[in-house]
Amino acid sequence: MAQQAVREKQRVEVPYPNGRVIVLDDDHNTFQHVVEVLVRYIPAITADRAWALAHQIDGQGAALVWSGPLEQAELYHQQLGAEGLTMAPLERG
Repeated sequence: MAQQAVREKQRVEVPYPNGRVIVLDDDHNTFQHVVEVLVRYIPAITADRAWALAHQIDGQGAALVWSGPLEQAELYHQQLGAEGLTMAPLERG
């Protein structure tokens, strides 16, 4: 019994890792395509927000389009890349 109690005290909860999905500027995607893809795959993103992100991507070279649990970030990163958007490597944190 004492060993089991010690093991339970040693259990440390580690927060689930987060990921950051960043789209990069390129010379082949149109604003319209970027907006359509973001609205299609990123939950709760509005067309107005997607347009603002597209302008940020164009003007600053990149934009953070989603952050949250790593598993979801991996999915969105893959989906956006499959639609032809230029993606930065998935960031943790």
